[in-house]
Amino acid sequence: MKKVLWDGPISPQKIADSIAHHQVKTNIGAHDIFLGQVRADAIEGKNVTAIEYSCYAEMAENIFHEIREEAFAKYDLTCMHIYHSVGIVKAGEICLFVFTSSKHRKMAMDSCRYIVEEIKKRVPVFGKEIFEDETHQWKVNQP
Repeated sequence: MKKVLWDGPISPQKIADSIAHHQVKTNIGAHDIFLGQVRADAIEGKNVTAIEYSCYAEMAENIFHEIREEAFAKYDLTCMHIYHSVGIVKAGEICLFVFTSSKHRKMAMDSCRYIVEEIKKRVPVFGKEIFEDETHQWKVNQP
């Protein structure tokens, strides 16, 4: 089972390296990428400075694996990568990276959207929004 959970923010270099590694896979004609980024929302007069992501790792990894297998069964994919942060991710940093590859763009694009929506609906990863005054609240996912 491929590990999805990633400690801390997902660096731009990690994303660039992932793209670069696919240049040798010449049977791929299209990629699609989703990047989830922590927003500096203003909530009741306080600004979010970071989100601390937590989960029961084994359960979350199992559900990521299910979603991954479902996407491979449903779409004609050549390759897929999913990374989700755990721990503290500051505003402006990347917390979710989904990268799908296929012979044609429709499969790459449709599968990427499917995976992101399923992650948001099903994976028990919890986000604690941390404010500039060091108070916090639990995040509620929005569509």
